[in-house]
Amino acid sequence: MTVPERTRESEENPAGGEPVPMGRKKTIRQLPGLIAISLYMFVLAGINILGVAGGQARPAYLVFSALFIAAALGLPMLLRWAWALTLAAMALLVALFLWKFAASHAFPFAIQGLLNLVFFLYLVRVEVREKLR
Repeated sequence: MTVPERTRESEENPAGGEPVPMGRKKTIRQLPGLIAISLYMFVLAGINILGVAGGQARPAYLVFSALFIAAALGLPMLLRWAWALTLAAMALLVALFLWKFAASHAFPFAIQGLLNLVFFLYLVRVEVREKLR
């Protein structure tokens, strides 16, 4: 059962042609970058979990994995708290990887830092912020 879309007749449409929709529909299909960022957050959480399981990281790092998974699940639903959590994670990861690059001059750190910067810049776009609830 479908619900008819609410429309309004106005002075802009005196001939009675096509009705004007009242609101914009919020859909994830309009923002495909959010799906990529969500998948990236899942990958980061998985790498973190494997690091803890392998003994290379402390068990306290599982808190970050839980936050990454929460952000990755909330972002496709266009939740503002998930957006803020992802934005904070991207900003901190940009700083971390570019600092590691500056300290060790290892090129992979620069690549990952720039990738996180691209994701950060995508998240702060006006089109993305307008769609959040």
